[in-house]
Amino acid sequence: MIDQNNNAPRRYFVDGAGRRVLIGLSLEETVEFERLEERAASGSDGLRTSGEPAKMQEARWLELYAKHSEEWKAWMAQSRAERVVDLRFVNYS
Repeated sequence: MIDQNNNAPRRYFVDGAGRRVLIGLSLEETVEFERLEERAASGSDGLRTSGEPAKMQEARWLELYAKHSEEWKAWMAQSRAERVVDLRFVNYS
């Protein structure tokens, strides 16, 4: 089994005040995302209930998740590109 706790890349950064902020989201969006996710997980007054407010909350959660996910993918690609070793000196012929 892979130890995800030590090897998985973080999906957030820590701001100057020591708060976790999801990549691609503002601090306020991160707080909102985590609040919606907590409600969904608890099932109380959350996204699992039916009705218009729950649908709106689910749509907002999906919007924030998509924004974060796209930015995280771009950040990971950039990070990988920066780690690539320049091997122009190798003669492959």
